Amino acid sequence: MCGGFTCSKNALTALNILYVLVACILIGVAVYGRASALVTNLPIIGGILACGIILILISILGLIGAIKHHQVILFFYMLILFLLFLVQFSVACACLAVNRDQQRQLAERGWEQVNDDLRLNVQQVFGCCYLNQTAKEDNTGCPVSCATSCPSCLEKLQDAINYAFKLCGGIGLFFSFTEFLGVWLTVRYRNQKDPRANPSAYL
Repeated sequence: MCGGFTCSKNALTALNILYVLVACILIGVAVYGRASALVTNLPIIGGILACGIILILISILGLIGAIKHHQVILFFYMLILFLLFLVQFSVACACLAVNRDQQRQLAERGWEQVNDDLRLNVQQVFGCCYLNQTAKEDNTGCPVSCATSCPSCLEKLQDAINYAFKLCGGIGLFFSFTEFLGVWLTVRYRNQKDPRANPSAYL
């Protein structure tokens, strides 16, 4: 019967296997990003890698709790997953709510923090010169291949930045609801009796 002990156990196990796959994808993306010359020094790559490792550890905890029906492990798994849901839901909503002016401010702050080699690399790849018109006072010159008619990098990257925020917010919102589903399944599963452990209850 669906909704019984076995169904809840299988659903929770399948959900944690999905989390393991998502964590492996995140780790793979981070490794690929580090291998890419364009984003080698970006701190967000370390953040993606950390999220993947944390998610895979939580998934392993959930798998152990689901298979063994261990009440203490399931409690801590449920607690950690709920906190992760709150954080991810908040970040996803913040990404979706960021307007273009805020995106521009974040881009300017990030441009100031990266080193000159990465700035020059971005300018060469995207065929742009400086971040914006007010940034021409910095000590990073335009690439040699770029003439004076090259657009600013902010102009070239604005659509890509906006798309990245919306994509990250949408994906984060979707996976935050899967985490809430995991919390609900865990609560349901913890409160169900194992028929193999107490068969007399079903006589």
